[in-house]
Amino acid sequence: MSRVHVATGRPYEVLIGEGLIERAGEFIAPMLKRRRVAVVTDETVRDLHGARLSASLAAAGVETATVAVAPGEETKSFEGLAALCDALLALELERGDLIVALGGGVVGDLAGFAAAIFKRGIDFVQVPTTLLAQVDSSVGGKTAIDTPRGKNLIGAFHQPRLVLADLGILATLPERELRCGYAEVIKYGLLGDMAFFEWLERCGPDVLALQPAAIARAVRRSVEMKAEIVAEDEREAGRRALLNLGHTFAHALEAETGFGEALKHGEAVGIGCALAFRFSARLGRCERQDAERVTRAIAAAGLPTRLSELAAGPFSARALIGHMAQDKKAEAGALTFILARRIGEAFVEKGVDPSALAVFLDSEGASP
Repeated sequence: MSRVHVATGRPYEVLIGEGLIERAGEFIAPMLKRRRVAVVTDETVRDLHGARLSASLAAAGVETATVAVAPGEETKSFEGLAALCDALLALELERGDLIVALGGGVVGDLAGFAAAIFKRGIDFVQVPTTLLAQVDSSVGGKTAIDTPRGKNLIGAFHQPRLVLADLGILATLPERELRCGYAEVIKYGLLGDMAFFEWLERCGPDVLALQPAAIARAVRRSVEMKAEIVAEDEREAGRRALLNLGHTFAHALEAETGFGEALKHGEAVGIGCALAFRFSARLGRCERQDAERVTRAIAAAGLPTRLSELAAGPFSARALIGHMAQDKKAEAGALTFILARRIGEAFVEKGVDPSALAVFLDSEGASP
């Protein structure tokens, strides 16, 4: 087991290793004022892993009450949030109690946001069960729900007390989910660590095959990079925006496809990173060879890199830019993008010209 310290205003640890669900009670029980927690999960994860978590907590003398939501991005909504908060209120939780979020990014975001607003704030622990959640969404304290106008537009910063990233749990994931998580892994190399990107070019297949040393290195390095950036900029006033490399394109595509199974978040991030590098090259910010290399590396993981590869298309440039105007990074009505000077060096570009973006999207196959 390894540890990564996240030095936010309320510091916490990310534990990474095998068998951590079986040890959850050992880590969580000392945090409790009374031996009772609410476990928020989805129906699929509950059936796969809920009993092991409950048994571990019970062995530490902790009573659990489980709230299972429907799986899928659609649950991250006002309706889903209201239903979860009502279920938590019915459990008569106190402000000194704790929520355990057992699941992927949807459960972590939803349960974390509920924790942020429940009786004006209650502690929670993240137990991420997908690769994407382990390397990205469970760390950093961003919690949110989606609306028809965009992804993660309603939310709060609320740091967890602890993150337990059990690598053994990843063996239950479908290949598609592993590829989605890998998109966030490769993003870290693209935005700030060329050596990590080069290692992924060589060892990406080992990561996707869950070879123990490879997956442990990939998760730890991703978490280390996120922890470093979050510690410097907890509330995304500056450098933390770099973590959104590819996400302006990704969130627009997700909104246009209805946040459904047609395009998962990790797939959108994969194509979003490829588009961000090609857009950077078109604007003269980076070399075309870098953009081509990034596209090849993302495609090698079985992720989409072009609009034409998405079954939900064709896409309208006007519609996509409309979604981008709702992006959280937009300022004074102007578009903000995370672009790149080279692999391993991303930067924030404000005031991106919508007409240049429209021309680029047209070259990528979007209609006007």
